[in-house]
Amino acid sequence: MTAIGRLKTRSEFVFVKGGRRFATPSLVLQARRRLSGAPQSPGLARFGFTATKRLGNAVVRNRARRRLKEAVRLAAPSSAVEGYDYVLIARGGAVQRPFAELIEDLRRALTKVHEPSGTNRRSKPHSA
Repeated sequence: MTAIGRLKTRSEFVFVKGGRRFATPSLVLQARRRLSGAPQSPGLARFGFTATKRLGNAVVRNRARRRLKEAVRLAAPSSAVEGYDYVLIARGGAVQRPFAELIEDLRRALTKVHEPSGTNRRSKPHSA
């Protein structure tokens, strides 16, 4: 069970932007391991939430963020990895999608960002 923290400063969000990402119909998840010398909460998985104006007015953006926060509260303790920072970017499905599917999207995204990258999976040439 992983403890959950929050990203709060712009520099933390920008740092995560350079990491791995995975998109689902309801969210985009960005993930990056914190630097080893970072003093902030070494045993936590930290999450940040954002919704762009393209999503809708303030009411819609706030609803999307609230739904993402609740999904993280329910799904992340068992799926997040300690020492990582995550940013969830709300998409249109974050508001309209059934909540159970939103949670499943988050679990799938958390799994995918921690898989080994596809560059290591090249097939070996066939020998005759």
